[in-house]
Amino acid sequence: MSENPAGKVQEENPEKETSIPEGTTPTAVSAEFEENSINEIKEEDIPKDIPTADDSSSRINKSDLESAGFTLDEFASLLSKYDYNFKPGDIVNGTVFALESKGAMIDIGAKTAAFMPMQEVSINRVEGLSDVLQPSEIREFFIMTEENEDGQLSLSIRRIEYQRAWERVRQLQKEDATIYSEVFATNRGGALVRVEGLRGFIPGSHISTRKAKEELVADFLPLKFLEVDEERNRLVLSHRRALVERKMNRLEVGEVVVGAVRGIKPYGAFIDIGGVSGLLHISEISHEHIETPHSVLNVNDQMKVMIIDLDAERGRISLSTKALEPEPGDMLTDPQKVFDKAEEMAARYKQMLLEQAEEGEDPIAVMTI
Repeated sequence: MSENPAGKVQEENPEKETSIPEGTTPTAVSAEFEENSINEIKEEDIPKDIPTADDSSSRINKSDLESAGFTLDEFASLLSKYDYNFKPGDIVNGTVFALESKGAMIDIGAKTAAFMPMQEVSINRVEGLSDVLQPSEIREFFIMTEENEDGQLSLSIRRIEYQRAWERVRQLQKEDATIYSEVFATNRGGALVRVEGLRGFIPGSHISTRKAKEELVADFLPLKFLEVDEERNRLVLSHRRALVERKMNRLEVGEVVVGAVRGIKPYGAFIDIGGVSGLLHISEISHEHIETPHSVLNVNDQMKVMIIDLDAERGRISLSTKALEPEPGDMLTDPQKVFDKAEEMAARYKQMLLEQAEEGEDPIAVMTI
């Protein structure tokens, strides 16, 4: 039995003896080993088909995508689905997935669900969200604000309805359409109605009815547009003009109508001729000069007048008794004579208009005779 000297370890059958020179650190040994390993890689061992970064074969081209089963357009469309660059003012499609007490949660494909407050659900007054929205319903929404700190957007349906309502009333005004709307309130200045969900105002001077203003609530009135101004949020309508236009469709210049004096002003009298008012100007009362209409007419007087002008655009009917006088000044001395011969004088007036038209003269000039 042999003994090894103390402090020596002998390996059995070592393939190669490796010695580390004194003073060499393990790090230096590792570096030397790596360098030797790299130097041992032969050129023929490197694959010949590895593309470089600037080699065109390393880039994605159209044929690659087509062979993968979709086109460049489809690829761009797929990427666009993950574009979260939403901006205030955008209109997007969204899916309703939750109705809550204060609003609705909407999926528009953003990072987090968007929120639509209750007050933004409609331009009209509603009792609850379910009156307008249903779960899983898909519709358009207006983006009101940027994302908040939680990445959530605020949405609105009311803004879309508001924009489209103004577009609609502008078109109705352009067509000079007559609409019907319910009076929901009155104030000192006139009456309030809703048109396409927008609040409209009828000035008191454009309300033509024998009812007291307060009694008009819940009545549906025919209306014409006077002013449509989205920037100033002004929608002004006329009841009188709508009635005058309807009445005008059954009236003609030179026609004699029966009316009642409803109001007297220094410049003339307003005559009710079947629900609409016409103006009997002071200059059209008589051929003789008069100082004031009050000297000839009284409120509630029943009288015959002749129509001398119909202005549908401004909703005005111009009347005359001067043209019905058998003799100049008869309205001052014998008004009953004027009314008794009104139809006869009107027939003469119409004949005079026809003769003037045949001679090429302006019939309007005849109306002032």
